[in-house]
Amino acid sequence: MRVAIIAGTGIYDIPGVTLKKQLIETPYGQALVHLGQGSADHLVFLARHGPQHHTPPHKINYRANIKALQLLGVEKILAAFAVGSINPDIPPGGLVVLDDFLDFSSGRPLSFFDGGDSGVAHTEMSQPYCPALRAQLLKTGPELGLNLHHRGVYVCTNGPRFETPAEIRMYNKLGGDVVGMTGAPEVTLARELKMHYAAVALSINWAAGVKPGAIEIVREGIGELRAKLLALFIQTLQTPLASSCNCQTSVMMMKTNVIKLAS
Repeated sequence: MRVAIIAGTGIYDIPGVTLKKQLIETPYGQALVHLGQGSADHLVFLARHGPQHHTPPHKINYRANIKALQLLGVEKILAAFAVGSINPDIPPGGLVVLDDFLDFSSGRPLSFFDGGDSGVAHTEMSQPYCPALRAQLLKTGPELGLNLHHRGVYVCTNGPRFETPAEIRMYNKLGGDVVGMTGAPEVTLARELKMHYAAVALSINWAAGVKPGAIEIVREGIGELRAKLLALFIQTLQTPLASSCNCQTSVMMMKTNVIKLAS
């Protein structure tokens, strides 16, 4: 079984792990991945924006990325996001194990099930992030000296611009804790392909209007946090899931007017 790390802004390799670049052909286009070598040959690394951060959020081929991981035999995914903080209890430098999301993105292909040969399906998302993987993250974090926020609602916007103060006030009233540009539809696509997917958001700034003045990206200490986050991911992915989840039984296929739970 292979496992994967999907990384966002600021994470373009895994220290101490030799990676080999490979292009994967999928029905949705090519995806660039990096395969772990030697003792890490079970690990796949995917830099969401590309190795030189050349792909903006609204241009990422989310379907190709997730399909490529499936074709490589990946069953567990941990994803990292750089975000802005809406919730004043999550300051820059905070790490949040996400438990829900609000999707305000648009214009992105949302599903592998577009009708025709792919069929039509509805995916149950009561627990958007794998609860078994989340539990393992929360158990492992303190062992590595990490202080993790146990819950957080991720607000996904289109980007590439930052949000306005009025938008942030709205997201706050809707229950959003952090805001980013790449969390959806990635999480839904992973669920459609029956993968175990969980995510940690690293806050690098206050969202617009939360604090006076312009948005300022915090840089001090962030590099060290990113290294610790990758260590958390690697150790978590090496540990068998200790509890059950519904990640592999959440897709309801529509066939001849009958709802059938995908097996």
